[in-house]
Amino acid sequence: MIEFGRFYQQIAIGPLASWLEVLPAQIAAWQKENLHGLFRNWEKSVEHLPLLQPQQLDLLHSVSAQHDDLSDRQRQGIEKLLRNLMPWRKGPYSLYGTEIDTEWRSDWKWQRVAPHISSLAGRTVLDVGCGSGYHMWRMVGAGAHLVVGIDPMQLFLCQFEAVRKLLGDDRRAHLLPLGIEQLPTLQAFDTVFSMGVLYHRRSPLDHLLQLKNQLVSGGELVLETLVIEGDERDVLVPGERYAQMRNVYFIPSALALKSWLEKCGFVDVKIVDYAITSTDEQRRTSWMTSESLAEFLDPQDASKTVEGYPAPLRAVLVATKP
Repeated sequence: MIEFGRFYQQIAIGPLASWLEVLPAQIAAWQKENLHGLFRNWEKSVEHLPLLQPQQLDLLHSVSAQHDDLSDRQRQGIEKLLRNLMPWRKGPYSLYGTEIDTEWRSDWKWQRVAPHISSLAGRTVLDVGCGSGYHMWRMVGAGAHLVVGIDPMQLFLCQFEAVRKLLGDDRRAHLLPLGIEQLPTLQAFDTVFSMGVLYHRRSPLDHLLQLKNQLVSGGELVLETLVIEGDERDVLVPGERYAQMRNVYFIPSALALKSWLEKCGFVDVKIVDYAITSTDEQRRTSWMTSESLAEFLDPQDASKTVEGYPAPLRAVLVATKP
């Protein structure tokens, strides 16, 4: 059974200690709520995975673990259990000969983000909407002292715990099945990441203020999201769907987003990267077999979505809480 007691112990002394006033009750409530129908099967797959201490571990350049002494049968067993946790959307992972070719090449996003952020060495980090935790492990590889991810999707929690087990039960990263709206004002994180979340929020300025509430004074926000081309006044409000996604509410221009951050009290706001999402970066694979970006674009004009909106363009902004 996935448990959180060791995380509670880990934060009992330090800047996150006040979180314990509400967090155990929130997790207990989550455990009593209606779980996904497949959750117990996912959890059993995690339980059946071996707890391994890798002989070779790389979190700086990838998320990979190797052990030369595993038998072919052991390797096949690991792959079978990991395939029980499909679909895998964020990655890739290389685990004892199993290459998890995820829908997203999240390593490409990390390569775009990492050069523009403050050093993570020794930092306490929050990753909002962390998915299966790929970027969390890269943050650990970059020297973070502690990385906390939050994401309410139950499959992502099981994927994260599966990877953690295969990385030797590494306790430098933890995933909690919560949304940002459930966090109290902690003001305890040196760096907060929100990547691929803002456009899913009905109230984007409230989201930015929630992120600000988690940062220490002088802390850094790293914001990555969909944008459109345009000036400070341009914001796209899609109809029922954008690129087949139902829950997309506001897509600002990068300049409008910069203005939003400044209105929320952030300083030293910088737009540090733009990137058009390609069908090489987001695509269908044997680990995520349903439709992906190629099916979400106009087949006659790849510069547009199937709904006729501008195709996905993403920006990275960094900002400081004064």
